[in-house]
Amino acid sequence: MAPEPVSLRTVLREWGRIGLIGFGGPPAHVALLRRLCVDERRWLDGRDFEDANAACGLLPGPASTQLAIFCAHRVAGARGAVVGGLAFIVPGLVALLALAVLTLGDDPPAWARGAAAGAGAAVVAVVVEAGVALGRTSVRGVRAAAYVVAGAITAALAGPWVVLVLLGCGLVELVWRRGTPPVLLSVGVLPALVWTAFKVGALSYGGGFVIIPLMRGDAVDQHGWMTEQEFLNAVALGQITPGPVVQTVGGVGYAAAGIGGGLLAAAVAFAPSFLAILLGGRHFERLRKEPRARAFLDGAGPAAVGAILGAAVPLIGGVEEAWQWLVLGLAGVLLLVVRAGIVVVLLGAAVVGALVGALDGPLPPL
Repeated sequence: MAPEPVSLRTVLREWGRIGLIGFGGPPAHVALLRRLCVDERRWLDGRDFEDANAACGLLPGPASTQLAIFCAHRVAGARGAVVGGLAFIVPGLVALLALAVLTLGDDPPAWARGAAAGAGAAVVAVVVEAGVALGRTSVRGVRAAAYVVAGAITAALAGPWVVLVLLGCGLVELVWRRGTPPVLLSVGVLPALVWTAFKVGALSYGGGFVIIPLMRGDAVDQHGWMTEQEFLNAVALGQITPGPVVQTVGGVGYAAAGIGGGLLAAAVAFAPSFLAILLGGRHFERLRKEPRARAFLDGAGPAAVGAILGAAVPLIGGVEEAWQWLVLGLAGVLLLVVRAGIVVVLLGAAVVGALVGALDGPLPPL
């Protein structure tokens, strides 16, 4: 059914509300969007929403952000897509940059350093839990397991090359099913921060967590914008703030070039999502049924799961103090056994770290 016309003011209010309360990552975002657009306002019917959600899962980049932009586009046109997408993204980005200024500055207070170190330690468990959860639903068969191994080894040992492994696994699966490989375009030479953000926004398959090895290889190993501990802190900030996980790139941009770098990185990372919906949203149903697109994602998806799991290996390098190891172990139990919520676990770890810092306990070096 065709959605009723919706004013831009309504889109700004409703999508902004989701941007403010959207803690918990993509599952929470999808649930909030469905409740708004299908259950409460009836702007979309259930099948339209589910088809759009599935199609966004076939695209690279942040799927829940793309779904938010798509729903806004359906109810208020192109201007609604821009307004709704920005309203969804900006609240969490502002919160993340504010926390980055506090925790990633030259001389943060001890309690802030401790909070970041505690949440950063717990992030390792969050990454493992995300990889395990995705693997349960997307890894089927020997080839998929091989793609997982390839992604994990690359993320653990050569993070900057994860993109090539994701693309390679997708192409292998495509050729295996006797399809025609797509034409790959050369990106050309771009400034380092823009290229990092572009990889995050346009070349990351498998959900927000796959950006961790992509960003870490550039931010820590290749360019030295951040230390291992600072990168852990940035990942933690992306988890405890509302909105999409991809906005973590704003923290990397801040470390590289201040507030301007954070805003630039976020703009580059989210631009492909806006373009994908504005230019291709009407073709979503056909994309979902396209066997070659499905075959490519069936190869890239398991490799992304492996990349997420492999990212935990270098991240452990930022866990140095004994109390951080205790926090990491407890977080693992809470997430993998008790099934506690990610935000609750990270906030609890941050509180423990803040107490350690406030009491002049040992903190990892900046």
